[in-house]
Amino acid sequence: MATGGGDFADWLRGLPMKHGRPPVLLFDGRLKANQNAHVAVVDIDVGRADLQQCADAVIRLRAEYLYASSRMDDISFRFTSGDEARFTLWARGFRPQVRGSRVRWIKTSPPDAGHAGLRRFLNVVFTYAGSKSLEQELCRVDDPSTLQAGDVFIQGGFPGHAVLVVDVAVHRSTGRAAFLLAQSYMPAQEIHILKNPGDARLSPWYVLDAGDVLATPEWIFRRSDLRRFCAP
Repeated sequence: MATGGGDFADWLRGLPMKHGRPPVLLFDGRLKANQNAHVAVVDIDVGRADLQQCADAVIRLRAEYLYASSRMDDISFRFTSGDEARFTLWARGFRPQVRGSRVRWIKTSPPDAGHAGLRRFLNVVFTYAGSKSLEQELCRVDDPSTLQAGDVFIQGGFPGHAVLVVDVAVHRSTGRAAFLLAQSYMPAQEIHILKNPGDARLSPWYVLDAGDVLATPEWIFRRSDLRRFCAP
């Protein structure tokens, strides 16, 4: 896993990758049905349960970056109910009790602030959060020309989908921007770098001036679906 020290964009550029173009595996070790959507696989575990799906993968990478950067206070996400889940609370031994739409955090466990504790915390977040809640807590990017690594194209719903911008390149003379996208999907699966199905010559890069829609191998987004993690 990449270490902290830079911003989220820098950290994403240092993600460990599996060698070559291996198949994408599901959480239970089976092959993903569609093996034609990716060009590379991120070398990060997916867990052993069907939890780390699309928006969850975005949450996972954001949380890992914040943890690597020693920004524990900023590791906070909202459940679909709107309730906040803070890692600092989890680290002190508090656990959520969910009854219907009501969530209470009660101290029931010993301190759990290590990386294994972060993974346990995130599994709870994955259970009670999703594309709908993540879309609501991200900030809208009104000008897509300002797109940067760490931004998210997201449509909240049941189901919805989210893909993460993991790198951006700008042509020196024209200023034209191109970007790479990563996703997980359903069922929970390894995070992978997407092909560009609309331009085989440019793939896996996408461009910003390709119209009002962003067609990825398994979902179509609008340019207006662009979001960004809000400044703390």
